[in-house]
Amino acid sequence: MTAKPNTITVPLNKLDRDPKNVRKTYSRKGIEELAASIRADGYRLLQDPIVRKGDKRGRYFVTAGGRRREALILLAELGEIAKDFPVECKLREDSNPIVVSLTENVMREGMDPVDQYRAFADMVADKVPVPDIAARFSVSEKIVKQRMALGRVNPELLDLYGQEEITYAQLAAFTVTDDHDLQMEVWESLPEWNRDEDNIREALTQEAVSANDRRVKLVGGLQAYEAAGGEVRRELFDSANEGYALNVPLLERLVAGKLESVAEQVRAEGWKWVECAVAAPDDFHFWDRDYPDDVHLSDEDKQALDDAQAEYDDLAELIEAGAADDEKDVEAKLEAIKLRIDAITAKTEVYPDETLARAGAFVMPGHGGSIRIERGLIRPEDMEGEEPASAGDDEQEPAEAERAEAAEAEPAPVKIAMPTVTHSAKLVEDLTAQKTAALRAELAGNPEIALAAVVHAMLLQTVHRREGEYSALEITVKSEDLTSPISDEDACRGIAAFHKLTEMWGDHIPGKPADLWDWCLRQEQDRLLELLAFAAAHSINAVDIGTSYRRREREHADQLGRALGVDMTKWFEPTAESYFNRVNRMTIELSVAEAKGADAELGVRNAKNKAEAVTIAARVVKGSGWLPAPIRIARDEADAETGESLPVAAE
Repeated sequence: MTAKPNTITVPLNKLDRDPKNVRKTYSRKGIEELAASIRADGYRLLQDPIVRKGDKRGRYFVTAGGRRREALILLAELGEIAKDFPVECKLREDSNPIVVSLTENVMREGMDPVDQYRAFADMVADKVPVPDIAARFSVSEKIVKQRMALGRVNPELLDLYGQEEITYAQLAAFTVTDDHDLQMEVWESLPEWNRDEDNIREALTQEAVSANDRRVKLVGGLQAYEAAGGEVRRELFDSANEGYALNVPLLERLVAGKLESVAEQVRAEGWKWVECAVAAPDDFHFWDRDYPDDVHLSDEDKQALDDAQAEYDDLAELIEAGAADDEKDVEAKLEAIKLRIDAITAKTEVYPDETLARAGAFVMPGHGGSIRIERGLIRPEDMEGEEPASAGDDEQEPAEAERAEAAEAEPAPVKIAMPTVTHSAKLVEDLTAQKTAALRAELAGNPEIALAAVVHAMLLQTVHRREGEYSALEITVKSEDLTSPISDEDACRGIAAFHKLTEMWGDHIPGKPADLWDWCLRQEQDRLLELLAFAAAHSINAVDIGTSYRRREREHADQLGRALGVDMTKWFEPTAESYFNRVNRMTIELSVAEAKGADAELGVRNAKNKAEAVTIAARVVKGSGWLPAPIRIARDEADAETGESLPVAAE
């Protein structure tokens, strides 16, 4: 029979790390937290370290309790205890030190969260502050508050947890409300297979609005809502959510006020009508729409834009280099400069008076707390009485006839052999990803072509087996992630447009998959066609990763783009950031020559360095309609044989 271990007192500076202690690594933070706990308890250890005699007389190896030894040494280094501080230890000579060390580290179990809650609650009742509790037990204040939040839970549910009939995650979900009756009602009403924490939390917060809701984000977040007098319930256990807004009428008033303030600015533009809405009308994509005319900036505005852009770049470099004296002040200046840039850029697009007289705009909540403005929309009733031009007229207007004659009289353009433009594989992937995003956004608004594309893809996989490579649609339905190849997702117009469509449909499609089938059965065919276009758009993949893989699919993507009439100049503009900074000097010169001619190329060639060449190229090419080859919608082979090619310049 083994004798009980002897208790001995050993000076701290006589305790050594045991080479047979299986635990070799200690985190600095963990040691500091343990030292704080020992300090809070009057420099006493709750558990004596287990030691064995060392190699030298009077010294001992710490077989179990290495963290306690390290924490005491830290306290000695801080001057809080003596270097020879007396430590009570258990002496064990008759046991395998490896087994003892491994047993202590492996065969221990953390305290149950509900037991922690009850213990913390007793301490709070004794008026021990939360920070002191956290320091005493080496946990964060958030952990203490989370455990204390369990006090909101119905005792019956706590009993079920003790009987292992409910998980801790489920129990934590009930802390979103103090209503014990509602908690039991939700628990008993949810079927056993549907009692996960998310469903519990959703059922308990049906009358509240999450901080992640776009209405909350639109008004500036929960802080802005609270500043207006709104009540908030915080959620300690849901790290993805800051809490819930409880005063829904107040929130709706704040949203309406924010939208209306923007709508007033839009009305000042002279539209026939401007309305605020939670979402666009259901038949939104069938409405006619007018687009703005492109307007060239005056020399004065061009210079102001260049100056503002240069100022913005200089300040941005200061922040990136960490050289800004006051980063918040610099960021405020950046925001002000951005507003100047936006104001000047807005002058490049102007809606004609006839469009303003018959069209209008919707002002709606957008993505990530933004405000979405859809301009140029023509209501169906405003189209009444307008007769479309006859497609069968043989006669041309005089002006059209003159243009046609002039075109025939013009000599065929002389083709000049140009050096081959090369792009890095990464840039080609970026540009074709943006091309894919634009195709998706366009197809999502064209149900007829989407239907043809989907049927085509299905026939390739059924009637013509194993010929699916001739379609750009990954109809299984797979959807390529475009955020990886695109260098600046926020600047991608196709991504932004598709986000808007996703938000719009999210307001109509049921949130629960189980409800979706019956909902679909109740929809009209036109609505289903729109959904078909939206779903099909997800599957377009025209991304070029630099190999011959999926070559035929990419060719079909161009066919699709031609059928949709996609104008890529509406979706992408070659700027310093999006293109010229990412290619070499030769490609910059060739691009400018292709876009604006040899004289413009000469200006780039005479630049002192690449940075100056980039600045000149971006300014010269802006507004020309020129696009890099990978992002263009290629013309079909018949057009290529007749000498027609994709326009790359607007001149």
